[in-house]
Amino acid sequence: MKTKSTLTNSFSNKKSKLFLNLRLQIEPMKKTAFSLISLSLLTIMSCSTSQKLATLKPEPDDASPIVYNNVPSFINMPINIKLNDIENKTNSFLNGLIYEDNDIEDDDIEMKIWKLAPISIKNSNEVNADKITTVLPLKATIKYRIGTQTMGVNLYNTKEFHLNGVVTLNSKVNLNNWKLKTQTELKSLDWNESPTMSIFGKNMPVTYLINPSIKLFKAKIEKKIDTAIEKATDFKPNVLAALEKICTPFQMNEAYESWLRIVPTEIYSTASHLKNDSFVLQMGVKCNMETIIGQVPETQFDAEKIVLKAVSKIPNQITANIVAVSSYQDASRIIKKNFAGESFSSGSRKVTVQDVSIWHKSGKMVIALDLIGSLNGTIYLAGFPKYNSEKKEIYFDELDYVLDTKNKLLRTANWLAQGIILKKIQQNCRYSIQPNLDEGKKTMLNYLNNYSPMKGVFVNGKMEDIQFQKIELSQNAIIAFVKVNGEINIAVDGLE
Repeated sequence: MKTKSTLTNSFSNKKSKLFLNLRLQIEPMKKTAFSLISLSLLTIMSCSTSQKLATLKPEPDDASPIVYNNVPSFINMPINIKLNDIENKTNSFLNGLIYEDNDIEDDDIEMKIWKLAPISIKNSNEVNADKITTVLPLKATIKYRIGTQTMGVNLYNTKEFHLNGVVTLNSKVNLNNWKLKTQTELKSLDWNESPTMSIFGKNMPVTYLINPSIKLFKAKIEKKIDTAIEKATDFKPNVLAALEKICTPFQMNEAYESWLRIVPTEIYSTASHLKNDSFVLQMGVKCNMETIIGQVPETQFDAEKIVLKAVSKIPNQITANIVAVSSYQDASRIIKKNFAGESFSSGSRKVTVQDVSIWHKSGKMVIALDLIGSLNGTIYLAGFPKYNSEKKEIYFDELDYVLDTKNKLLRTANWLAQGIILKKIQQNCRYSIQPNLDEGKKTMLNYLNNYSPMKGVFVNGKMEDIQFQKIELSQNAIIAFVKVNGEINIAVDGLE
């Protein structure tokens, strides 16, 4: 007979064997289940990772120099030159001893003339006459030789005159080869002191002799004044210096890195005339205008190639035809900003544009978008750039996936090939240039509001709205043509 403890031990042993058998059966099941779960997780994870897209790149056309027909622009520049500036510059040329002739052998005259006080130049105010009146305070010492030389013997009598007075001269004025040309005539001579002659070491009054003898130095004074005014009013260096400043490329828009470059080819000028206290002449500049996108372009100003042509009349308006040249590299960088932070999604799938590249291919623009997200790779679109004049925006007509891109999207990412996402991408490839035109106008107006490219030169004017004309593609750049009308004038006041 089995005791209670024996029965207990027997039950325990049977229980242990049962648990052991169950454990041996469960362990393989757990391993199998774990394997199945792991496989399922790997499958799910693999299904949720990004798909890779390998597309063929439409190679750009061979690069060639940018060639386009640039319609010349004509800028009218009325120029006002103050008589006060001519007076100041004439005084700077004539100081102290203004004339000296120490050779008595050539014409029997020695002469020294000093300027005693500043010269004044005023409008003569003669009716229908472009004349200026010059007042010159001076003193002069003149040696005049009378006699001859016979058989090696000098039979000369030399007299020395001392003059101190104010000479008044009238000058006819015209513009010739960048300079004001004057024909000066001595109008009067008023003595501050009676003219004297040196006799035996003493200065004796000889007014009665000198007045008829003014012709001795009359021509010398007239020529000296003509020469001084011509030098003082040689405004070619000033006009060219001002033009060079204006033609140095300047930035129109920092965000879009746009620069305006003006390249003058010819300068036209009418005859000058006096108006109140200024000389007025009409000048016009024939030039090419370009807007360059990207780094600051080099200036193409060449003073040696500029020709001055005389004309009878110049229209009173600016007609500026501006060519905006944007390389594809620079355009890519700008359009990339439109996609910054932008994502395109369909359901739970989403892609983000990381980079943008643009180039020319067979008359179209190719836009390459580097994507990351549910799809990694590069997609290529192609279309024709167009301009909407009402909305003032550039868009891409017939923009669609390049054939190879479209075929592969249909096989691997049909959701991205669907038209709804393409339309969203098209919207980002469409951008208004109205802010650019407004900014361009605003910037250009800064140069027409008392702008001073150099001391004493001031530019003022007004302009109408910038009009977009057309857009063209070259093999390595987008070329846009715009037009603007306006007025401009240049004043010379305080020129040194």
